[in-house]
Amino acid sequence: MKSLVLLTLLALLTLGLSSSSHGTPQQPLGSPFVPSGVYGAPRDPLEAKREVCELNPDCDELADQIGIQEAYRRYYGLV
Repeated sequence: MKSLVLLTLLALLTLGLSSSSHGTPQQPLGSPFVPSGVYGAPRDPLEAKREVCELNPDCDELADQIGIQEAYRRYYGLV
């Protein structure tokens, strides 16, 4: 029984490899990642400020206490 399963798998593998080598060359697949903002995903307007503030440990700590907008304003001004 095991040999029958093994032979079947080997036959399918051989068939798959031989059929992919004939005809037109295969096209590479696209990126598996979906860019941000695609398919109606809303972009967060504070994301850029959040990333900048996360790099500064003091700003990140303050953002946890009083919020990202206020912490960013205190450390980086009204930019």
